[in-house]
Amino acid sequence: MSTLPYVDEHAVIVEAGAAEAWRRVRGGVERSLSQRGLGAYARLVGAEPRRAGGARPVVEGATFPGFRVVRVVPGRELALEGRHRFSTYSLVFRIEELTDGRSRLRAESRAAFPGVAGRLYRLLVIGSGGHAFGMRRMLASLGRL
Repeated sequence: MSTLPYVDEHAVIVEAGAAEAWRRVRGGVERSLSQRGLGAYARLVGAEPRRAGGARPVVEGATFPGFRVVRVVPGRELALEGRHRFSTYSLVFRIEELTDGRSRLRAESRAAFPGVAGRLYRLLVIGSGGHAFGMRRMLASLGRL
C-alpha cells in the first residue's frame, strides 16, 4: 500500500474527539462506498472487488465495489485498497486526537496508473481536480455530521 505513488492528502478538523470521529469515518465510508452508482462504475472499469461483502460495521476483509478494507485500527486508522484496469490505489483515513477535545481527520490517497490508458485515466480523474473535489466533499461531510 505505502509503496504506491503518493497522490494527495486532505484533512479536516472534527469538532469532536477521536471516538466520535471514528464513528463518523466508519459510517461515512460505508455510506459513500455503498452508493448504487459506485457499483455500476466499478463494473464499468473492471474494479476488484466487484461487490460489497463482509461484516459490518467495517472490519478488515470487508469489501465495497472497488475497495477492500485492509487495515482497521479502531479510533485511529481505516485503510482501503483496490484496483481496476486503469489503476491500483489505496485510501487511508487517519484520526489524530487534538488537545482541545477535537480531532483531525486526514485522508491519504496513493495510486499507480500504468500504461497509456492509466495515464489518460489519471489525467481525467486527478488532473481534472475531480478526485480532490470528491475527497474534500467527503471529509467536509464527515466533519459536520
